[in-house]
Amino acid sequence: MPNYTSRMQYLQSIYTRYHQASKKEKGRILDEFCKVCHYHRKHALRLLRQPLPEAPHPQLKRRRAWLYSPVVLHAARMIWKASGYLCGPRLKEAIPDWLPALEKRLSLSPATRKQLLAISARQLDARLRPYKLALQRRFYTTTRPGRLLKSMIPIRTFNGDIQIPGYLEIDLVAHGGNSLEGNFLWTLTATDIHTGWTDRFAVLGKGQTGVFEGLKAIQARLPFRLRGIDSDNGEEFINNHLLAFCRRARPQIAFTRSRPNKKNDNPHVEQKNFTHVRAFLGSHRWESAEARDRLNALYAQELLWFQNLYQPSTKLKTKVHIGSKTHRSYETPRTPFKRLLASRSLDRAKVKTLRELQTTIDPFVLSQTIDEKLAALRRLACPSPPPSTFVRNPGPNALLYFRERRRNHRQMQKAERGDYFKTFKIQQERRLASVTS
Repeated sequence: MPNYTSRMQYLQSIYTRYHQASKKEKGRILDEFCKVCHYHRKHALRLLRQPLPEAPHPQLKRRRAWLYSPVVLHAARMIWKASGYLCGPRLKEAIPDWLPALEKRLSLSPATRKQLLAISARQLDARLRPYKLALQRRFYTTTRPGRLLKSMIPIRTFNGDIQIPGYLEIDLVAHGGNSLEGNFLWTLTATDIHTGWTDRFAVLGKGQTGVFEGLKAIQARLPFRLRGIDSDNGEEFINNHLLAFCRRARPQIAFTRSRPNKKNDNPHVEQKNFTHVRAFLGSHRWESAEARDRLNALYAQELLWFQNLYQPSTKLKTKVHIGSKTHRSYETPRTPFKRLLASRSLDRAKVKTLRELQTTIDPFVLSQTIDEKLAALRRLACPSPPPSTFVRNPGPNALLYFRERRRNHRQMQKAERGDYFKTFKIQQERRLASVTS
């Protein structure tokens, strides 16, 4: 059925022709009008007999004048680009921290500086939207289940009761390109649940020893005491090395795991896997020890300082289910370092070093250094290996195994349908018939 505008246009096209036609032609035009517009005949007659409605005048939407000058938006875009493309609320909180370094590169008048501090988060999102459309991201990861020690490690599904720093969610991100075959780099990501403090360590291969050594290196850099770790069910975490390490620590470190195939049990580290790893490194493949050492140097210094001292992050405050909808409210975005200072549960010596470091670092120079090191790291990337060929002629043992599995599967299907017992009765009747004959 045509819409209202199309029906009115059609009425205007036949209106003059209808009034100039004979009685017989008017009947044909009326039939055509009813058929095209799906009108009742009486309603169509009323439209054709009444005066022709005038075409509606197009309404001009009044647009408000832009409040912020192009200089303000250029300054905000410089901070947005150098800070890692933050969203509006996070960028709003990051502008005061980046403003002293911005004034060294861009001359800002007092009025421009005032507007830059007053611009709202929604206005930042609206004015930066054209530049955001060009950004595309990809993300993937894999996990192999650990088969041992699961009964000794409790499952944790809720982290809302944690109010002090020290409880980490850990996970691995693969840097294997388009293939998971062979030996390549993995990133061990550790995220503190309360503050959002995130640290990473690159390991060559997914072995238990390498992941364990990476976790100890991250622990040595943390500006707070490690109180607990929460991992998925991969065999790189569910092993004797990590379990014994947590139990022998004094005070003891809590070790929990998520439910199998439930990524929402570790939401903090799953988010950082994308924003703090995949968004910077992409989907390249690295296999060399040189790439591992360069990546670990970047994780231990520039990226660690940049993302924990200068990138505000949001944190969920409340989550309420209203019917079929979910209403979420968030705290004011703050950097992980500011959340750590507010918690007062910290390592004073390391925090003092970070305070001194923050006063001497220029965030724009830090961002440029990260880009240069990432460009050098991408030059070390290698192509993904071709997929392995499918074995079309398996050995006799494999054939026997698959035949046995297929036979057991068919028997189970027959038992579920009741066909198994029918077949058994038929066989018994045949045996009795052969004996009696």
